[in-house]
Amino acid sequence: MKMLVIEDELSVRLGISCTLEKAGYRVMAADNGIDGIRLFETEHFDIVITDLRLPGANGIEVLKSIKNISSDTGVIIITAFADVKTAVEAMREGAYDYISKPFDPNELLIIIDRFIKHRGLVLENIRLKEEVRDKKQFQSIIGVSPVMQKIFETIDVVSKTDSSVMIYGESGTGKELVANAIHNLSPRKDKPFIKMNCAAIPENLLESELFGHEKGAFTGAVLRRKGKFETATGGTIFLDEIGDMPLALQSKLLRILEDQRFERVGGNESINVDVRTIYATGKNLKEEIKAGRFREDLYYRLNVLPIVLPSLRERKEDILLLVEHFMEMFAKKTGKTGLAISPTALEILKLYDYPGNIRELKHAVEMAVTFCKDNIIEPCCLPAEIREVEMEQHLTLICDNIPITEKVKAFERDLLSRALEETGGKKKETAKKLGISRGTLWRKLKEHGFPVSESEMED
Repeated sequence: MKMLVIEDELSVRLGISCTLEKAGYRVMAADNGIDGIRLFETEHFDIVITDLRLPGANGIEVLKSIKNISSDTGVIIITAFADVKTAVEAMREGAYDYISKPFDPNELLIIIDRFIKHRGLVLENIRLKEEVRDKKQFQSIIGVSPVMQKIFETIDVVSKTDSSVMIYGESGTGKELVANAIHNLSPRKDKPFIKMNCAAIPENLLESELFGHEKGAFTGAVLRRKGKFETATGGTIFLDEIGDMPLALQSKLLRILEDQRFERVGGNESINVDVRTIYATGKNLKEEIKAGRFREDLYYRLNVLPIVLPSLRERKEDILLLVEHFMEMFAKKTGKTGLAISPTALEILKLYDYPGNIRELKHAVEMAVTFCKDNIIEPCCLPAEIREVEMEQHLTLICDNIPITEKVKAFERDLLSRALEETGGKKKETAKKLGISRGTLWRKLKEHGFPVSESEMED
């Protein structure tokens, strides 16, 4: 790894260069900003360590020039105490970190080590993204698992027909995304696509929403109003949570499917429609039929082309892709760049069973992106209920043929993660909570891969 030191004080420049060379790094140096920029234009450097105050071109100018040439290069700013505010501004311009004079050479090596690990995680995440980019997504639905590849094939086939489609799946499995894909791939894609959740509308309003009403049909009906079916004519209508539709409306829906005609509420005019129907439910409709809550004849009319979506626990090989997708989504929303996830945090996400399915994973990643430090998602950034599963997994190690040292490490890592979560990442409070010295805490955090610097232990 190659580094560039830009420092006008000879003793400081030589001291830093000597420290880096002893640590095994290749080093070049410049005593002013202009020469430093020229060197960077002709040579590749992984890290640049530059003073803030320099002759020729100051540290901010050096930083901007470097980032214009190579955005991946890490820049560490050296500053006097009085210039700390300016150094913080430099970080907003893209500097990785800053260090104040006078400083312990080991403190600089810790910052460099943290950057190298961070860049390694970022590069690994980029590699994984590129590896699966071409095969991971179908009409905004993400998955490379065999079960999802089969779903993609089914969607492609049923989209070409006009038959009714019934989508089954637990909450959060992506039923609406499948409905979107079927419409977008169908010959009706340029026609209206109307959606309605049958469970979200009060029963006394549901009929009017579906079929419209005439003026004066009921109190408050001051104008004639078209319903969802009339609005969707020529296109597609998607009725989510169809299992929650009242029995009285089920018979009217059955007539529409059989005759392609209906009357508005309070009206006598028969209205013809040409609509393709897609339905979704999280319920077992056969059980609903037995309970007398769903019409059997309607069930057979709807269940022409069934699609059963798997839960996320049945397709865990897709978790990495989904995590990457949500990280990218929330990075754009929060303005964070270079986001990465640690291997430990990713393993924890893979262990969890997700009763809320993809929606729950999405919310977990949103939380992790919001609270992560140094743009690396660590276990302590994840929701407590997800981390608890890792703890349970660790406890089962007692019965396994795993060396005692590995069991202790796993237990230690979980204790550290929980303590950091409960103290908001404050190292002094964390050490006190665990009943250990700050020096021991620092050593344990390093052992288990948590991001930490010596300066943090002084909080």
